[in-house]
Amino acid sequence: MKQKPFTLPSKKTILVTGGAGFIGSNLCEVLLKNDNSVRCLDNFATGKVSNIEPLLDDSNFELIEGDIRDLTTCINAASSTDFILHQAALGSVPRSIKDPITSNEVNISGFLNMLTAAKEAGVKRFVYAASSSTYGDSKEMPKIEDRIGKPLSPYAVTKYVNELYADVFNKTYGLNTIGLRYFNVFGRKQDPNGAYAAVIPKFVMQLMRHESPTINGDGSFSRDFTYIDNVIEMNIRAMMSEDKNALNTVYNVAFGERTNLNQLVDLLKQYLSKFDENILNVEVKHGPNRLGDVPHSLASIEKAKRLLGYDPRFDINQGLKNAVDWYWNNL
Repeated sequence: MKQKPFTLPSKKTILVTGGAGFIGSNLCEVLLKNDNSVRCLDNFATGKVSNIEPLLDDSNFELIEGDIRDLTTCINAASSTDFILHQAALGSVPRSIKDPITSNEVNISGFLNMLTAAKEAGVKRFVYAASSSTYGDSKEMPKIEDRIGKPLSPYAVTKYVNELYADVFNKTYGLNTIGLRYFNVFGRKQDPNGAYAAVIPKFVMQLMRHESPTINGDGSFSRDFTYIDNVIEMNIRAMMSEDKNALNTVYNVAFGERTNLNQLVDLLKQYLSKFDENILNVEVKHGPNRLGDVPHSLASIEKAKRLLGYDPRFDINQGLKNAVDWYWNNL
């Protein structure tokens, strides 16, 4: 299928919630480069000032430090905006298992606040971060958007409820929404630190220090790892699509291939060894499987290709090469 033109918006006012986070800060950066006015709403619970520091002197960039759990903050941030890219959430399955109440407050109550603010502001479109965790215990592969299982964690519950609320707000209030089910996003600015760090930056940091990374289980669990630039493309396409048939639904955001954890570590060692050949000799440990983990995840991206013209440019190899280069030069 021939790729539809990938056109960035220009001279729009766009609110990015969670704009100091991993995905949000990358979105802010790209949007600013194309002469848009960008507002970043973040409470810095997981976002970092360092992610947006280069943007703070740009006259088209506005930082609003606030929490989506506060409705007034959301309404003020959404006022006079054309589009909202809602990335703010408390991620991590283990975190939600340890503290389901806070995950619910941020991911459901906060999401409802942002939907309400979007409705009040009359935005053209509300694009939000959904999650592959919504597929739950479904064993079907690849994952197809209209066939899901039962959630396996509080986090998965919250992200599914987001989709239900978005659908209701479209049918009840006419708010145009698109949900993007992210599959294991990785790349520059993803935090390697903390108890709930994603696997790729965590492993990269450990290998750089010659520390043994610990794989949960025997390493056969697999994921559809998705490079950040593919995710940026999907957000822009979702925001700018003029096809009414493409609106008010959800899409998988992935590359459409899966890599198991053993393969992942081997690739990371290979790409890091160009900087330090001793990394090839770092041993890998294995621990117990993690509660709430899905064994395998693989997305069908046919719907996104058909309706949005999505054509991901970065496979796991190119994405990891780029990510490793960034971490080596920035950690």
